[in-house]
Amino acid sequence: MCFQDEARFGQQNTTSKIWAKKGTRPRVVKQQQFLSTHIFGAVCPATGQTEAIIAPYLSKDIMKQHLQLISDATPCGEHAVVIVDRASWHMGNVSEGVNNVSVIPLPPYSPELNPVEQVWAWMRDRELSNRTFSDYDDIVEQVSRAWNVFRSNITNVKHMCFRAWTNLIT
Repeated sequence: MCFQDEARFGQQNTTSKIWAKKGTRPRVVKQQQFLSTHIFGAVCPATGQTEAIIAPYLSKDIMKQHLQLISDATPCGEHAVVIVDRASWHMGNVSEGVNNVSVIPLPPYSPELNPVEQVWAWMRDRELSNRTFSDYDDIVEQVSRAWNVFRSNITNVKHMCFRAWTNLIT
């Protein structure tokens, strides 16, 4: 079972806490440009396996490509269940043509049930905050780097994305 979500990252970035000498006011550059990209990410809390795709926009076609990546990573003879929110690009026939993947939507207005939301917060806070991006390619490169840092620690992936209630349905 995997959880899937997507997030926007761009030049309107997160400002977070930084160290500064006592009595001084720290300064952080805040960009005024609006370039951004989107990352579709999926996490399997039981195994720590992850899949992601970065795209310039959100659409059913990109979602289908992401499901195909999940399908390709699913061991032969097994079936992947992908839990998604109710974004328009998740609904309808999005898993049509992908034989070993089923999509199950979460209840409406329940982002707290999707652990991938915490991954985006972690990436913003730990890897992408307090920085500027020179152009679109720089955004893609830094988001890719942040995702790879996240996925490189399987113990962290499992710990961050585990939900006790998932044991009831697996």
